[in-house]
Amino acid sequence: MEIGDRPRPSDLASVLRLRRLLAGGADVVHAHGLRAGALSVLAITRFRGGRRPWAVVTVHNAPPAGGRASGLVYRLLERLVAARADLVLCVSPDLEARMRAAGAHRVERAVIAAPDAPSAQPGTPLGVPTARPVILGAGRLAPQKGFGVLLAAAASWQDLDPVPLVVIAGDGPLGGELAVKAAALGVDAVFAGHRDDVPELLATAAVFVLPSLWEGQPLVLQEALRAGTPVVATRAGGIPALVGDAALLVPPADAPALAAAVRAVLTDPLLAAALRVAAASRAAVLPSPSDAVDAALTAYTTRR
Repeated sequence: MEIGDRPRPSDLASVLRLRRLLAGGADVVHAHGLRAGALSVLAITRFRGGRRPWAVVTVHNAPPAGGRASGLVYRLLERLVAARADLVLCVSPDLEARMRAAGAHRVERAVIAAPDAPSAQPGTPLGVPTARPVILGAGRLAPQKGFGVLLAAAASWQDLDPVPLVVIAGDGPLGGELAVKAAALGVDAVFAGHRDDVPELLATAAVFVLPSLWEGQPLVLQEALRAGTPVVATRAGGIPALVGDAALLVPPADAPALAAAVRAVLTDPLLAAALRVAAASRAAVLPSPSDAVDAALTAYTTRR
């Protein structure tokens, strides 16, 4: 069943279809994201298919930056889910606070685990051997991820010898715009597109940078910690709670601060080594996939 990223006329059909599916005897409906959550709680409103399923909604992201219309829609979805979901799980403390403020009567932390990553293989995954330090970013090429800020920061590293190579893995609507911006800034950047070998890319990186403007609990950051790669990230959403002291954190949308943090890692081998050790230590206590499954099953069976 398709669930779009914005209201559509087909939403009514989705609600009716979901209601028919749940009438088959479901005990729990677990929706991920506010859009899916809203459609799910509407589907069980005035439920006539027997015992009403228990509604669990996991909230993964803060409201997007944008115009008043998108912000209003997001707040309406928050209030609908808060009012009608039996349990709201949130991936970060800021989202927990938002959902409690919206009126949710039971809010708990979601347990999110990155998939078990294969061991990185030696080699040159980009196909281009380089002695230059690689600054790696990975994620959807969309406003949320802040890659334009990373490129602006990279423009100030041209005095380093060798000059770092920026590699951004992922695809999305801003791909062309970011390439144009890199060229205009004189930044040597590789836009690697969608990749299935992120562990190999992380193994080659001198620094992994997550410049997100808003964020929940990004799986790629868990992968970076598991790879033991030095991390520079923004102090957005659930990032601080996820990394603890295993990263240098800077304010979102602050290119000078981001540039300074990356420069510090590149020019201070002791700092880079300390971050690698801290990343590996943090990774050791991250939830496993089985932890996430156990937490979900506990949530389904612990009702109050």
